[in-house]
Amino acid sequence: MKIYNTLTKHHEEIAPIEKNKIKMYSCGPTVYRYIHIGNLRTFTMADWIRRVFEYRGLEVLHVKNITDVGHMRREVVDAGEDKVEAQARKEGKTSLGIAQFYMDAFLEDEAKLNILPAHIFPRASQHVPEMIEIIKKLEQKGVAYAVNGNVYFDIKRFPGYGKLSGNLLENMMAGTHEGVDTDRHNIEDFPLWKVAEPGREMAWDSPWGHGFPGWHIECSAMSMKYLGEYFDIHTGGVDNIFPHHEDEIAQSEAFSNHQYVNYWVHAQHLLTDGQKMAKATGNDYTLAEIEARGFEPMALRYFFTMALYRSRLNFTFRALQTAQTSLERLRNLAYQCLLKANRNYVFSDGPLQEQGDQWMEAFLATVENDLNMPRAMSIAWSMMRSQDDPTTKLRSLFKMDRILGLGLKEYLQSDSPQRLSDPETYLAMVPSSVATQVRERDEMRRQHNYQQADQIREGLNRLGYFIRDTQQGSLISPYRLDKEFPILTHSIDAPDATILPDLYDFSVNLLTHNSKEDAVRCIESIRRHAGKHSIEVVVIDNGSTDDTLSYLRQLARQGELQGNERQRIGLRVLFADHNMGFAAGRNTTMRTSRGHYIVLMDTSIEVTGDIWQPLATTLADPNIGAAGPYGLVTNDLREFAEAVGPQVDAIEGYLFAFRRELLPEVGWIDEKLRFYRLMDIFYSFFFKAAGYDVVTITTMMDLIAKHPHREWYSLSEEERRTKSKKNYDIFRDRWHHGESLLAANYNAENVWRGHDHPYHLEGTHTHTADELPLAGTMHSHTHRHWSDHSHEHPHYHSTNEKKAEKHA
Repeated sequence: MKIYNTLTKHHEEIAPIEKNKIKMYSCGPTVYRYIHIGNLRTFTMADWIRRVFEYRGLEVLHVKNITDVGHMRREVVDAGEDKVEAQARKEGKTSLGIAQFYMDAFLEDEAKLNILPAHIFPRASQHVPEMIEIIKKLEQKGVAYAVNGNVYFDIKRFPGYGKLSGNLLENMMAGTHEGVDTDRHNIEDFPLWKVAEPGREMAWDSPWGHGFPGWHIECSAMSMKYLGEYFDIHTGGVDNIFPHHEDEIAQSEAFSNHQYVNYWVHAQHLLTDGQKMAKATGNDYTLAEIEARGFEPMALRYFFTMALYRSRLNFTFRALQTAQTSLERLRNLAYQCLLKANRNYVFSDGPLQEQGDQWMEAFLATVENDLNMPRAMSIAWSMMRSQDDPTTKLRSLFKMDRILGLGLKEYLQSDSPQRLSDPETYLAMVPSSVATQVRERDEMRRQHNYQQADQIREGLNRLGYFIRDTQQGSLISPYRLDKEFPILTHSIDAPDATILPDLYDFSVNLLTHNSKEDAVRCIESIRRHAGKHSIEVVVIDNGSTDDTLSYLRQLARQGELQGNERQRIGLRVLFADHNMGFAAGRNTTMRTSRGHYIVLMDTSIEVTGDIWQPLATTLADPNIGAAGPYGLVTNDLREFAEAVGPQVDAIEGYLFAFRRELLPEVGWIDEKLRFYRLMDIFYSFFFKAAGYDVVTITTMMDLIAKHPHREWYSLSEEERRTKSKKNYDIFRDRWHHGESLLAANYNAENVWRGHDHPYHLEGTHTHTADELPLAGTMHSHTHRHWSDHSHEHPHYHSTNEKKAEKHA
């Protein structure tokens, strides 16, 4: 088998250290939460590698660690937040209890994806003595040193540091690893042992005091205990390459004085909306969430075959639906073959590796060429569509599936194919009232009363059910969402109404995600207090997986709301096939709104009075861009405080209103803002930069009730910090020179409009020939664009020719 070796940067034929035996280690999960499907892609890659070797008859010893000692980047550890302990406190369990719970969940997820269980699942907490022994030896060798209860690895004492990742020591920046400590010899040194902060539950006694192991030493200790100091394959995700695997190599080889692993194999990221799937980004999905949307786990395994493991793979529910449909068709092809095949021979326990199987030879050549699974699946499909003997095709398919792991033989041996044509199977999955109507309809059809049968069908259609008539009876199932309503993947998929004339006075924009209770309360309050105003409600469901979805589907079937005075309220319900993120959801509803005023409302808001007249009166002023009841001000673009206004720096997103005609001028919200916090501040500055005032309407506070924000209170302190920090970085990157826009500093004659504004572009600096530095040499100087805007501008120049250069 040839595989791409991250260590050598080449495709290499795998040569086992021991004849006919492969020793393999996979970095497993940190068990403080459910793993996401991006993790499962990496584990599936390792499973394919193992299956190839086992198909070839090699003995594989597979070890997959369980990290049940929580670790954070150093700045968070210093704040006392251990991942496992923080989750344990949140759920009211012990650290060991929380680790066991999420370890069991991880093992269940792997089983659902038919990932072969590792032979050994070592837990970090049970191998601390081995870690201490390695650290002691590294200290004796002089490559580790202790300071104030902490032990660090001195990377300058290991000449090969950087050989896996390609990070050269001289180019590393401070804080690349776990943060910067003043007690380190070198800022790049990484911790082997950390002193325990007061109150830490998971800590052990050691020669350096009470503490806990570093993340990297755990894998070295567990892999070497079960596989030896030198083994064949180490797998993980690309984000493990640095610093984790780089540090693992350094400490392991410094300990043993020889090579640690021959082949390093890494799976690329799974993406959502072009960004790496991650809990911190808020674009991750668990297997349970996939199942809640009606997909079976094996469809996800099939989805992983649709791209090379070293290529980024963008996840969408449309793509997953394609995978599920393909899997169902493959199963059906196999079942049709089975009806014509010699069942005794197909399912016999005889040898499967017959000679002369050209399909299997082509399949093996493909998977053994760096796991080319897309090409391998193409071969499997070509075989199943061929005119070959059905028995032979099935025997070959079963051989292929020993590597693919799709469970095709087990599927055909089960009663699943038969149950798919049994009406009772479908009736058992719908409410009893619906099942009764289906049975009544079947009776009407037997009596040739087709008119009444059709009426029942139409009624069931309106309830969201689809009926397929067969010889065995009626098969009923809920309409798939995409069969009933258009499904959006991106905000630009929504109909663009920005240049169309107004149909309503107000478009209230709502966004839901697993928040039925809030949505019902908010929508009902709008309906009750619409008054005589012309209003439409535009809702996007951002990938809900609970009963929020069924509630909104029912609303969408209604097509409108009715106010307390029996007046019509427009209703537009949009459905995203996944959680697009908060900003993308807002852009989607704004894009399709037809009201003169757009009111971005959070579903935590309950309307208790006539909010519409104050909004209309205020926003009728052409100098005012955005308005709402709650405002914020700042003096430094870092700390924002609530303010009564009326002039403020931002309108809080609980209720943020503006004239729809301003959309082409202020533009859309940056969709990298997946989390809701600071999005309101970010967007407010676009109105200010366009020359409009941002004002509060404090009288509206008495016309609404603000309930707790469900998403905020569902997050841990760490998650709140991480998500908020990501959004703040986006805000600072765009508005870091926006002091002149602040209410406290505002001067209409002297305003910074942004980096792309002509004023900024005119503020350039020209180098003379003598000033121009050599190519690749970073230098810095002050750029002053006008009185209130100057900054240091570190930069490189791409040429070393002696000529003047100008830059903005």
